[in-house]
Amino acid sequence: MTAAVGGAAVLACAGALLALGPSGPPSSADAGRTVTAAPPPPPTDRLAAARSAVRGRPQDPYAWSELGLAELDRTRITLDAARLADADQAFQRSLALKPDANYDAVAGAGMLANARHDFAAAREAGRRATAMAPDRPIGYLVLADAEIQLGDYPAATADTQRLLDLAPTVPGYTRAAYDLETHGRPEEARIALERARQSASTPGDTAFCEHRIGDLAWDQGQVDEADEHYRRALAATPDDHYAQAGRARAAAAHGQNEEATATYRTLVEHAPQPQFLVELAELQLSQHRDADAQPQLAALAAEVRLLDTDGGPVDPTLMLYQADHGDPAVAVRLLRTEWDRRKSVLVADALGWALHRAGQDAEALGLLDQAAATGWHTASFAYHRGTVEAALGRPEAATDLRAALRLNPYFSPYHAPQARQLLASLPGGNG
Repeated sequence: MTAAVGGAAVLACAGALLALGPSGPPSSADAGRTVTAAPPPPPTDRLAAARSAVRGRPQDPYAWSELGLAELDRTRITLDAARLADADQAFQRSLALKPDANYDAVAGAGMLANARHDFAAAREAGRRATAMAPDRPIGYLVLADAEIQLGDYPAATADTQRLLDLAPTVPGYTRAAYDLETHGRPEEARIALERARQSASTPGDTAFCEHRIGDLAWDQGQVDEADEHYRRALAATPDDHYAQAGRARAAAAHGQNEEATATYRTLVEHAPQPQFLVELAELQLSQHRDADAQPQLAALAAEVRLLDTDGGPVDPTLMLYQADHGDPAVAVRLLRTEWDRRKSVLVADALGWALHRAGQDAEALGLLDQAAATGWHTASFAYHRGTVEAALGRPEAATDLRAALRLNPYFSPYHAPQARQLLASLPGGNG
């Protein structure tokens, strides 16, 4: 089987932020050009090499595009959003030097828009890039990431398939895995990630694949297997923040709460992302350590206030915090605006939960129906749906709550006990 056929088979036979996955290889547009800069740094340091290149040839648009891509790649690793401004400047400089037919800068700007969660702008950039060069892969990567977040799932699948046809490498396989997972096919997603891992040529790509395989195992309640993949990710890249969070979740599932808390504390010091802050706060709340949770809750509340004042893309995780620990009405208002922008199942689930917390269960269930439309099986989706069904007196509530706990009984140290308690209170809940 050729590499191209192997890539096509992942989606065809089997049936993705900051970024969903690795951004792709360095640009080859300037292959063969003479570089007059100082000797390059080690090839593993993509950002240093790109900076050296622009110093050596500051009028070269391709060098500036590669610098933008390298800044994005470093942002994906560090979760330092301040780097996005540097990437933007690099792409704008490239476009100023070459306004027309500048594929690398247009595709790079689309990747930047995805990283900023401006998915509509990313889709437009992806369309421009693929129209410019239909046989180059990065434009389809941009489109796949944007469309799956906008909720255009058929288009996302088609563009992911095209990406794999053109470049059956780590970026394509990881997007295929996310597409398959979103459609409720975790076993096939695992196959795609295994192929990505086999294709990985850098420690960062290896770490990304390992922690994503760990996430799939975690979502299926396979705690020990998940933890092993998180360990492998950290062995490849010790500062993989998502693998660190995964290890903390696994420790909490094993009752090692002090170890989990210590890991989370170190993590949020370096990467105070809403996901990590919520996970730490809810672990502490589940142990009745409300005072310890206050710094995390205060940081999240400040992010909500800033978002409410300045506008911008709405993070569903941040809104789940707001629904559970803040004012649900604020979460509903902000998520309605986000839902108008994009019909992602993640937004549908968060809005449905916020509506439930605001006492609007009939409308909530309609949104949760839409969240289930792709078939994505997650414990939190099933828990949200079962809880709303119970509030409405629906007989299927016990089935959904039981499904959540069967899928992953450790899905949340804060919510899983509530799911068990609610299930036990329902007729037939202990059956």
